[in-house]
Parts: sequence; C-alpha cells; structure tokens
Amino acid sequence: MLTAFMAYKAKDAEMSYDFANVVSEDDVDMQYFQRFKKTFGEDGNVLVVGMQDSKVYKLQNFKELKTLSEELSKVEGVKAVISLPNLVQVVKNTGERKFTTAAIFSPAPETQPQLDSMLQVVRNQGFYDGQIINDKTGATLLAITVEPTYLNSARRVEVMENITAHTDAFSKNTGIKLHYAGLPFVRAVMTTKVAAEMKMFLLLALLVTGVTLFIFFRSFYAVIFPLLVISVVVVWVLGTLSLLGFKISLLTGLIPAILVVIGIPNSTYLLTRYHYDYRKHGNKIMALARVISKIGVVNLVTNTTTAIGFIVFTFTHVAILYEFGVVAGINIFVTFIISLVLIPAVFSYLPPPSPRQLRHLDAKPLNKLLEFFDYIVHRKRHLVYFFTILAVGVSLLGIYKVKTVSYMVDDLPEESSVNADLAFFENHFNGVMPLEVIVDTGVKQGVMRLPNLNKLNRLEDFLRTQPILSAPISVVGLVKTATQAFYGGDPSSYRLPDNTERNFIFSYLAKQNDGANQKLLRSFVDSTGQRARISLKVADVGSRQLDTLIISKIKPELREIYGGEGVTETEDGNTITFKRDDSGSQTTVSLTGTTLLFIKGNEYLINNLRSSLILAFVLVTIVIALLFKSARVVIISLIPNMIPLLIAGGLMGFFNIPLKPSTALIFSIALGIAIDDSIHFLAKYRSELLSNGFNVSRAITTSLTEAGTSMVYTSVILFFGFVIFAFSEFGGTKALGVLMSVSLLIALFTNLIILPTLLMSFDSGKFERDPYALIEHYDEFYLEHEDEELDLNQLKLKVEELTLEEDKKPVNGEVQRV
Repeated sequence: MLTAFMAYKAKDAEMSYDFANVVSEDDVDMQYFQRFKKTFGEDGNVLVVGMQDSKVYKLQNFKELKTLSEELSKVEGVKAVISLPNLVQVVKNTGERKFTTAAIFSPAPETQPQLDSMLQVVRNQGFYDGQIINDKTGATLLAITVEPTYLNSARRVEVMENITAHTDAFSKNTGIKLHYAGLPFVRAVMTTKVAAEMKMFLLLALLVTGVTLFIFFRSFYAVIFPLLVISVVVVWVLGTLSLLGFKISLLTGLIPAILVVIGIPNSTYLLTRYHYDYRKHGNKIMALARVISKIGVVNLVTNTTTAIGFIVFTFTHVAILYEFGVVAGINIFVTFIISLVLIPAVFSYLPPPSPRQLRHLDAKPLNKLLEFFDYIVHRKRHLVYFFTILAVGVSLLGIYKVKTVSYMVDDLPEESSVNADLAFFENHFNGVMPLEVIVDTGVKQGVMRLPNLNKLNRLEDFLRTQPILSAPISVVGLVKTATQAFYGGDPSSYRLPDNTERNFIFSYLAKQNDGANQKLLRSFVDSTGQRARISLKVADVGSRQLDTLIISKIKPELREIYGGEGVTETEDGNTITFKRDDSGSQTTVSLTGTTLLFIKGNEYLINNLRSSLILAFVLVTIVIALLFKSARVVIISLIPNMIPLLIAGGLMGFFNIPLKPSTALIFSIALGIAIDDSIHFLAKYRSELLSNGFNVSRAITTSLTEAGTSMVYTSVILFFGFVIFAFSEFGGTKALGVLMSVSLLIALFTNLIILPTLLMSFDSGKFERDPYALIEHYDEFYLEHEDEELDLNQLKLKVEELTLEEDKKPVNGEVQRV
C-alpha cells in the first residue's frame, strides 16, 4: 500500500529546467548579479544560430534567411530575432534635427547587385562588426532572444524544437550548414539528455546487477526477487522527489541507478548468509530468522555509513547537493528496511536452496583467491606494507598534479555537436558565454558626459585586444554610430565626437523619442543615466584562464583607467570602487554575468565538497567507534579505506582529470560505501576471536573465508554497477562512474589484504566483551533463548543432519547444547 501511494506520487515527478545557482544568496557577487538582472534583464537568454557559407549572400538564399527570421519571430516563447535581413541603420533627419532608424534591406532587394550594395552598407556599420557579421571570415549569425518565463519551464524544450524545425528546413532548402550555441540551447540539450540517461542507466543497472547475481547464485529466485525489491525502492525515490517538491536534475536523476547498484548488496549479504546458515543445519525458517537477527544489525550499520556519504551533502547549503543528499540518504534506509523485510519473507515461501545453488559457497577460484590473500597476510606482511607505502607515495605525487578547473559546457563530450558548434562561435565571434561590465559613474546622467564616454571607450579598446573576448557592445557604440550618421554614414566617422562636435550630435540624440531607439538605449544605460553596461561574450576557456583574465588583465586595466594619484580603491568581490580624495566623487566598476557566477559556483561547490568529505570521515569514525568501542579498531579500519581515495586522487592527476564538482563528489560517497566491507570483516573477525579463543591468526583465516565471499560478491556488483556510468555522454557522470568503480574495487583488496595485515600486526585479539554492544550479536552462535519466539511448528529440526561438533559452541567457557 505504501509503495502504491509512492507510485501515485511518482507520476508527478518533474524534470528540472532551472539553471542551478549554487552560489550563496548572501555572496556579494550574487547579490550584485540579482540587481543587474533587475536593471538590465537576463543575460543568458540568447540563442545564436551561426553560418559561414558564401551561399547565404546569394539572392535566393538571402530571401530564405529573411523568411526564416520572420518565422522565428512568430514562434511562441521567442521575444526578438536579430539577423542580417532585419538590420537597421541610424540616419540623420536634418529637418527635425534628430536621428531615426531605417531598415537597411528595405525595400527588399530584387537583384544580386542590389543585395551586394545593401550588404556593403552593413559592412560599413562598425556597430555590427563582430556582433552579427564577421567581415574577415564571412560568418554571420541570428540572435534569438527567448522569453525568461520559457527558459525555466518544460516549455523550453518545446521552444527549442520549434526553432530547430524552422532552421532545419532552412538548412535543407539552401544547403547551408547551421551551428547552434547559447545557454538556452545548451540547457535544453542537457535536460533532454538527463531524461534519456536516467532511463538508460536504470535499465543498465538492473541488467548488470541481475546478470551478476545469477552468475554468483545460479538461481532465478536470487535474481528476480532482489531486483523486484530494488524496483520498489526506485518507485520510492521518484515518490520522495515528488513529496519533497524536488525536481529531477543532473544529480537527482542518477539516484535511481545508484540505489540499484548500492542497494543490491543488501540482498547479497542476506542471501549469502542465508545459504551459509541453511547449509549448516538444513532448516530454512531457522536460517532466515538468524539472518535477520545476525546480519540485520550489521546491514543497518553499513547502510548508515553509506547514507553518511550522501547525507553530508545536506550541510553544504547548496540546493542541488542538498536535494541529492536528502533523497539518496532517505532511500538508502528505505532500501535497508524493504530488503530486510521482503527478502526473508519472500524466501520463506520459496523452496529451500538446492545443493546446486549452494555450490557457490565452495567456488574453487574464489576460495583459492581468498586462500592466497590469507597466505599473503600471514607470510608476506612486509611486502604488503612495502607496496602500500609505494602506492600511497605515487598517489600523493599524482594528487599534486591535480588541477581545479571547470567549464560552462563541462559535462558534454569533446565530440559532441554542442562543443563543435561552440568552437565555431569561438573561432568567428570569440565565444557566446555572457560576461558583463557595469560602470557606475556616481552621478545621474553621468554616462553621457564625454570624459566618462572616453574612459568607457578606452576600456572597450583594451577588451577588444583580448583573444577570448568578443567585440564589446555598449552605449559607446551607439554614440559612435550617431557620429557616423551625423556625417552621412561615412565609415571613418565611426568614433566618439570631440568637444566641438559633442553639442551638435548630442542635441540630435536628445530628441530621440523613437520607442525602438529608447529601448535599445535602455539595454545599455539605466533609467537614471548613471550606470552603463558593456556587454561581452567570452570563450568557454575554463575557470583558470578566465580568472587569469580578470585578475591579471582586466582589473589592472581598470585601475589604470579609473585610478591614479588622489584616488582611493576598495575591492569587494568583483566590484572595485574608485573614490577621489579631493572631491569625494566615486566611480564603481563591477564584473558580473552568468559565466562568472557559474565559475564561482563551481569553486563554491568544490570547497563545500571538501568540507563534506571531512564531515563524512568524522561521522564514519563515530559510527565505528560506537560499534567496536576501540580506538585501535577505528584507526585500523580507516586506513584501508583512505588508501582507495588517495589512489583515486592520484589517478586524477596522472590522467589529467580535473577536480570539479562531479569528480569531487565521489570521495565522500566512496568512503561511505567502501567502509561497509571493513565493518562486515571486523564484525566477523570479532565473533571468530571468541569462537577461536582470541587467536588472531585463526580468526583472520576464518573471516577471510566466510566474510570474504560476500565482500567479493558485493564489490563485484558495485564495480560493474558503477562502470555503467562510464557510458554517459556527460563528462562528470563518466568520471563519477570510472573513479567510483576503481575506488570500490581497490577498497575490496585493501579490506581483504591490508585490513587483516594491520590486525595481524597491531591487534592483540583481547577485548572486553560488552553484552549491550550491537556487534557482539553478529556471530552465528546458537543460543537457545534466541529461538524461543520462533514458530515451533515451522521448525522441523532434522536432528540426524546435525553433528555434535555443529551443536557445540563455546560461549564464555560454557558449552550450549541443543
């Protein structure tokens, strides 16, 4: 009934279409960005469609381009379209002493010479060079502005599909290849891929774990019912998302597949112990009852440590990580409860395992491997320590090489069409990612003062010299265009007016009452005339190069232009305030935009994930300390689980995998999962110490043989389960899959070799038994009072199958008899 309710809620689960803001709302740069959007509007709602083909300048194709522009402007959700056929020029109206705008391609050209003449007019407009047309390479583009309300809803994908339907028809009719870029397009592509990959990974996870379970247990029952149990959990995941009001994002979309992978080991431990116990006495109900009482507690602890690896993300105060941590953490415990209830219940109705199905307990290759590990632990400890120290040393060298870098289009593969198109725009227009510079002159109408315009022009000239920045566009370009129009469109007059010309030209500008002109002006100057906006596009060169550009080049240039003697500077984030000591007047220059906030958000995420890893270590340590109540055991158990994380970090350095949110994510998750093997081994080791008279050597041998089997099973399932993420198209998800699977495979070997080696060297085997400690009840000792509550009608003991040795177990020096 509960699952039916969760399935009912799961139908309301929605995809996330928001661009995740991970920077804190209290951050000074985030606060400034929010103020910028209120003043000038969204900076990341422009889709660009580019082309580089001389055929577009042929009359028939040009008419097709004009038709395309008109059709796109009618698409629901499209706010405006700027393209070559609808460009305008500023002209001087001498009679009314003002400037007006006129369509360049009106009336529409009817002959090729007419078109060529009009195209030359466009090339003479300095304002459009590097914005709509690249005169050097012949490339041109369409800029499509999307309504902000459509960007963050499911309608975004529909808008993109309608746009591409028209552009595909244009490309088919003309044979001109088109390229797409811009944040609306990238986000739409990623959202579609997230939905597709969520389904793919879920099916792959079920397939891989199902095949692995069958290979191990050779029983369809041992495959079908664990998969049904985990399918119930998947329903709960989607239901949880819906109930909590969360949406399916790039991260939360991975949770169903991840829980399939890390949830199946619950069933594997239960079934393996059930088979071991059944083989000892041949009673199905007794074996299942003891599985619950013995393995159940340890599974609870291991699920707790696994959940810790996810729950720590809730302390980051980052929405996407918080949602990921909450949903995964809750459903890990749901997985534990459902597995512990349904697996024994279902198998109590099924026939007991046949000798063929129990054969996996004596699998020779696995037993030989575990015997080899036992030999190494007992005879070659010096080699274990040598290779461990060597691996740690090499890993530390690799970690030193790890770089922290992130990109706006970080998760898509290099061969993706999105990246290929992005390269087109970077080659011809120096990029499409938004970057903004806001200059606050400190006084109303201060922007239009000639000294301030000259400083803006000087800053623009500098920005043009930077190869990763597009041509800037601002009020300076509009004033230059006005000067050019004042002199009859002469290309050489595209400049700021001098003091003599200023009064004439500005008197024309003062009479602007054209709605379109006013709207264009308000895009670059606020309503008070105090703040000016320089809008740029930047190549997706990564956080490191962008930081270098801002810190080492742009900010020093700002100090050169606005600073100097008698000026005091104060810097707050990406905002610099220049205050004149003599007059008290000040100018404030701020760098902002979606690109800067995205890069800063990634740095913020990485710093938070480092804190999460530390917190995970602390919480896991506390759990182990409460479990075993021994400082020595805590230290011994943590060492084998730190080594896989160090090796994963080293591999990142040697294989040039950068540290970014998606790769930093794996460390706390891997720690939470890997520690499970240590807990299972130590719990078994603790019980074997009692049954072997505190003989460490014998306890380790038995623990390796019995606990080692289920450890290998679960680790192999985890390895192949996480490997499937390597088939993702998203670089972050691919790195998560590879690094997680490698880390967990290494953790298996460290827990089967290094952990027992450390116990052999540093554990005396003596400990004071605590009757109230949960871990003391892990062992399979037969205690008569534990069976008192079982239904004796179901417990048909086959006494003839029990030997005296099996009936006797020493407990505190006494022999309990059946």
